[in-house]
Amino acid sequence: MSNSLDLLKALVAFDTTSRESNLHLIEFVRDYLANFDVPCELVYNEQRSKANLFATIGPADRPGIVLSGHTDVVPVDGQPWSVAPFQLTERDGKLYGRGTADMKGYIACVLALVPSLVKAPLRLPVHIALSYDEEVGCLGVRSLLKALEQRPVKPMLCIIGEPTELKPVLGHKGKLAMRCDIHGEACHSAYAPLGVNAIEYAAELICELGRIGERLKAPEHHDARFDPPFSTVQTGVISGGKALNIVPADCRFDFEIRALPSQDPGVVAQELKTYTEQQMLPRMRAVSDQSAIRFSELSAYPGLATDAHSEAAELIAAFSGSREFGTVAFGTEGGLFDAAGIPTVVCGPGSMDQGHKPDEFVSLEQLSGCDDMLQRLLSSICR
Repeated sequence: MSNSLDLLKALVAFDTTSRESNLHLIEFVRDYLANFDVPCELVYNEQRSKANLFATIGPADRPGIVLSGHTDVVPVDGQPWSVAPFQLTERDGKLYGRGTADMKGYIACVLALVPSLVKAPLRLPVHIALSYDEEVGCLGVRSLLKALEQRPVKPMLCIIGEPTELKPVLGHKGKLAMRCDIHGEACHSAYAPLGVNAIEYAAELICELGRIGERLKAPEHHDARFDPPFSTVQTGVISGGKALNIVPADCRFDFEIRALPSQDPGVVAQELKTYTEQQMLPRMRAVSDQSAIRFSELSAYPGLATDAHSEAAELIAAFSGSREFGTVAFGTEGGLFDAAGIPTVVCGPGSMDQGHKPDEFVSLEQLSGCDDMLQRLLSSICR
């Protein structure tokens, strides 16, 4: 337990906010693994300012288990922290610091298991996978998975340690984030009909999104395993206009679709594009032929829906000690691992109720429980 604590203290001290580099943390982990003669591979981004890490312990010629986590954290800007966010603080059985729950607590437990892993007579390999830029769209793990595709042996299971209070999770929604840019025609507000008001057309599109969202709530589209039990859409950011007495020529808004694993979020985006082409652009171009509406993808990741009767589910039930499989509302890299042919479950210490908030924490009890779960995993692959 003290080893997990020491490692968590070291990991929290690295400011790996997504806008920053994660290389100091990755190099720390690389050097830590080197102390146990565990080689690792780094997969860099194009700028070589960030990297994924992949390491294998045990026989590499057979399918193994991936213990996966992301190294980046969300910003602390403007949040009222009562403790230093990048310094681990213990108080009343809780460990405070940015990333303690999401998800450096899990990474610390995985690293604490390494001394036992290298000494054990493993019949299956254990892989450690650390990624970058999960918080801004699951970006880094894609190049890592691409590198894994070149390997002759594919892992049999991936355990992503996002905070689930150590309850095994087999499903989450997928996400598609989009940006819409509307270009109209500016003019003096006294002659508003001579212009094309980009804000008003943006408002019309946002209202259409709302109508699509209402249709998605219909009972025939529900999946009771999820909360809410239907796919959702929402607009999160909007900007436009220069002054009240100028008809605005430009407006931009960002929206997202969080879709049940059985539904394609691209269908919603296409429905909105069709509405744009058929209902809006003809009216806009009747006033100004320079009018335009453009859609661009900001980020996307697939949902996860691991079969509760699959081998992956049986394995995580054995490790976690629970067959009460659940789902979560937040997204993970699990859908990408699963799409790459690696069955995936989500199970880690802490709760996302604490994630992304000031005074984020993971309890000592949860950290200890994660150590125990990983020890059970170790025991099961040594038999």
